[in-house]
Amino acid sequence: NFTGYAESDLGNTHSAVQNSESTILTVCYRLKLPCSLSLAGCQRFADYLDAVRKDFVAAARVLRDNCEAHGHSESCYKLGAYQALGKGGLDPDLKAAYKSFMKSCEKGGKKSPNACHSAGLLAQDGRANNGQPDSAVARDCYTKACDSNFAPSCFNLSVMYLQGAPGVPKDMSQALKYSLKGCELGHVWACANASRMYKLGDGVEKNDAKAEELKNKAKQLHIEQKEAASSLTFGE
Repeated sequence: NFTGYAESDLGNTHSAVQNSESTILTVCYRLKLPCSLSLAGCQRFADYLDAVRKDFVAAARVLRDNCEAHGHSESCYKLGAYQALGKGGLDPDLKAAYKSFMKSCEKGGKKSPNACHSAGLLAQDGRANNGQPDSAVARDCYTKACDSNFAPSCFNLSVMYLQGAPGVPKDMSQALKYSLKGCELGHVWACANASRMYKLGDGVEKNDAKAEELKNKAKQLHIEQKEAASSLTFGE
């Protein structure tokens, strides 16, 4: 998932933007203060340009500067999304996107789990490295994201251990561990996989009651997610 915006309430900055965007750009590009609040302000401005003004080219400029010159984690994640999609006048470039995602992943922060997951996806299928998958890097990225309770990474990690991959030996106990964590975090297919493992006694002692419990949880999550999707589509 390469989308997602931070809060767009800019306070006094919002009115300043309406009056003079050049003033804010000057702050972002020229006021080289070692202050995380200034960098966060530039990130909020990029969000404003993206979500409100729909000026993706300007947003890309702010994100690039805030990431590459200042190492702002959220800006690096969102720059990676722009690079992956070819948004804001940028050419689609998955290698560049991977580097930006990794910067955010390593830096930590609000969007770091998303960035770690995105980097993991690109490493796992080889799009980050000329078609050469790197399962070990993908595992490490997913692990970092899962440790921050990012459910899709927990699920992907469980599948890697369930199937095995170059550099990542098959490990049913780890597969179960991450399936259960993904399930706890609300991932339908993590619940389904954990249920099957208990049903078959695959890597764990067979337990029909536990298998049924997890299967029912998967069904309930599926219903809830369908209802949520319907609400988003048709609700007021």
